[in-house]
Amino acid sequence: MRKKFIEIIYNKMKTNKKIFLIVGDLGFNLVEPIYKSYPKNFLNVGIAEQNMAGIAAGIASEGYHVFIYSIANFPTFRCAEQIRNDIDYHNLNVTIVSAGAGLSYGSLGYSHHALQDYALMRSFPNMEIISPGDDNELQDGLSYSFKNPGPKYLRLEKDNKKIFNYKWKKKYKFGGLRNIKFKSINKAIITTGPCIQKAVDLSNKKKFKEFSIYSLPIWSMKSKKKIKKQISKFKKILTIENHLEDGGFSSWMREVNGANTNIQISSMSLSSKVIGKVGSQDFLENQYYKIR
Repeated sequence: MRKKFIEIIYNKMKTNKKIFLIVGDLGFNLVEPIYKSYPKNFLNVGIAEQNMAGIAAGIASEGYHVFIYSIANFPTFRCAEQIRNDIDYHNLNVTIVSAGAGLSYGSLGYSHHALQDYALMRSFPNMEIISPGDDNELQDGLSYSFKNPGPKYLRLEKDNKKIFNYKWKKKYKFGGLRNIKFKSINKAIITTGPCIQKAVDLSNKKKFKEFSIYSLPIWSMKSKKKIKKQISKFKKILTIENHLEDGGFSSWMREVNGANTNIQISSMSLSSKVIGKVGSQDFLENQYYKIR
């Protein structure tokens, strides 16, 4: 998924000279095509993510669409103040790209685990989360980002081994639910990010056989009203995310639902017990995914 992101940005730069990529001393064997072909639109700031966010805000204020790129918590928690005050407050056209959703970097430990990033990023009023479940949703999410200037958080899986690549039958309407598998009018599994395959696997089990599957790759404070209308037809919803339950996608969905007692919402998310654990992504996910 990281390679696809760079490929899309590189191709867009051919026709749009106002795209700028900033990295934090990483992306080697990945970003070379961009800095070789467009050296004036690329900057490696070193291991200085707070500076990266501030520089991005300055460049964006001059009319550029700036992408800042780093791993997991580094472009988010490490520079939260700069995102809040410099980027989101001024509603600047900066896309913060986190490579390594959830436990993608499981073997590198807690510093590299993206377990609370939804909670942080969705708290910024102008920020929109783009959490693609496959390369098609990544393409659509970036198309949305190009057409709709403003702060964005693009959350990428490290690679494609966890990705469910699906040939979409209908063009996606930005900001809404994307139907993957229809079974029931009033029972739904709703995923965000690279959890579509988990939803498909779960739908083969007896308890969830009647559930339709939807993906929600773009969501934010702004989209709550639209999604509230779309989920009003459901009686049961199971959300799936590679994030802790508190403050994440499940919490957001419950906020969308509000005081509506006609919809029963449960979640499949990562247990807080995963904090401090080290292991492969598969090992940690098998141990710490829970339905609540």
